[in-house]
Parts: sequence; C-alpha cells; structure tokens
Amino acid sequence: MDVSSLQFVGAALAIGLGAIGPGIGMGFLFGKAFEAIGRNPEASSKIQLLVFLGAAFTEAIAIYALVIAFKILS
Repeated sequence: MDVSSLQFVGAALAIGLGAIGPGIGMGFLFGKAFEAIGRNPEASSKIQLLVFLGAAFTEAIAIYALVIAFKILS
C-alpha cells in the first residue's frame, strides 16, 4: 500500500469513528427530550432551548472529526 491509499483509509476512519459518538449522543438527546416534553409539555420551551444548545455542541464534535479527516488528506 502506498501513502495516498493509507491517507484515504485514515481519513475514512477519522470521520467514521468521529461521527459514531455524536450520532449516538444526538439519538439519546432527542429521545430524552421527547420523553421530557411528553411528560411535562409546559416546560417545552426550556427543554427545546437546552436541546438546541446540546445539539450544537454535539455537532461541533462531528465537525472537528471532519476537519481532522480533511487534514489527513492534505
């Protein structure tokens, strides 16, 4: 294997493994948020604010993995 093919494998692993955690986290985040809103609909505005903030932070982790994958390719 030459270096360029190993770069592609490394980039694929970086984004693949780097997106698993945020994907699972987003699933738990939205699942628990829907449960909380179902139990207490009056608090939905507070819950939505925290969900959007948590989703932004979780997506940032996946974007960091994407940046690392691009860095490996360059």
